[in-house]
Amino acid sequence: MKNTVLTLSICFSFALQSVAQTIPDYKTRIAIINKNIYDQFYDAKANLYFETNDPVTNKGNHSFLWPLCALVQAANEMEAGNPSKSYIAPVMKAIDQYYSNKPPVPGYQAMVLKEKADSRFYDDNEWIAIALMDAYARNHKKEYLDVSKTIYRFLLSGQDRVGGGGFYWVEGDKKGKNTCSNGPAILVALQLYQATHQKAYLDTALLTYNWAKQHLLSANGVYYDAIRVPSMRIDSAYYTYNAGTMLQAGAILYNITKNKTYLNDAQNVAKAAEKHFYKQGRLPGNYWFNAVLLRGYIELYKIDKNKAQLQFIIDDADRTWQQEKDDQNLLGPKKVKALIDQAAMLEIYARLDNLKLK
Repeated sequence: MKNTVLTLSICFSFALQSVAQTIPDYKTRIAIINKNIYDQFYDAKANLYFETNDPVTNKGNHSFLWPLCALVQAANEMEAGNPSKSYIAPVMKAIDQYYSNKPPVPGYQAMVLKEKADSRFYDDNEWIAIALMDAYARNHKKEYLDVSKTIYRFLLSGQDRVGGGGFYWVEGDKKGKNTCSNGPAILVALQLYQATHQKAYLDTALLTYNWAKQHLLSANGVYYDAIRVPSMRIDSAYYTYNAGTMLQAGAILYNITKNKTYLNDAQNVAKAAEKHFYKQGRLPGNYWFNAVLLRGYIELYKIDKNKAQLQFIIDDADRTWQQEKDDQNLLGPKKVKALIDQAAMLEIYARLDNLKLK
């Protein structure tokens, strides 16, 4: 009997050790990636960032705005885990240098304003507002709400009734309307509604959600990339971030309205996205698109507490750390490393650490 008890005790001990070993050390990963960003991608004198860690590839230019859209969200997730820290501030000092007040409405352009006049993308602006409204929900800093309201006004300049509604992707180009500009537009409007309870924001979100669902949801349950107007011809490419924004939008709409149609929508996209995108033990290679996908699954997890639905993203994030970093712990399959890849994985690991899933 004593031997049996001893054997069971030893087996249980080994089982606990095995479980402990399978839980990634997200905090260490977060610290390593953040340090790498500021060691290899940050221009402290200019308060700006570089696109890659290779000066030849950068050609003397600072980063496009898009990687900073990823970095500001990652900074928010780090602050959520460490409220006494200020990770967002340096990123916003950089983003402010992309601000353009040209008519008809101020917004953020794709390149540093003093370095080059450039296009203004509606989705770039939306990603910034989403991150700032996430931060506002935590700390109620008025400047975050004010910037997001300014961005919302800019977004409205990219919306019309051609093709029945929806937002364009880039200012001045009215050839098509993309899920990547409509999904995040819904999220910005919903976040502003949650913060202010002004019905106009919810109205925008509902109109855009219904339009996107009608025109961009495919038969396989995930979302097409875009629709051309006025022909209404579908661009049938699929990307993980489009599933992510529409999944998150459905979950938030359910939280606001308690209409189970939106919860069913979210659950359907979640099931379809895993089936479509997760092949041979991995997600497609764009880390940041996958970070946006994770946002949607986490929003749904807050409602249904289904840990199993998150497992494939957790597994892919761990595979990425094990297989796709160099000897300096810089992430990405290519020799030259990109800021957006570091920021995306920083967000993913910070979100997973904040979830405290066991």
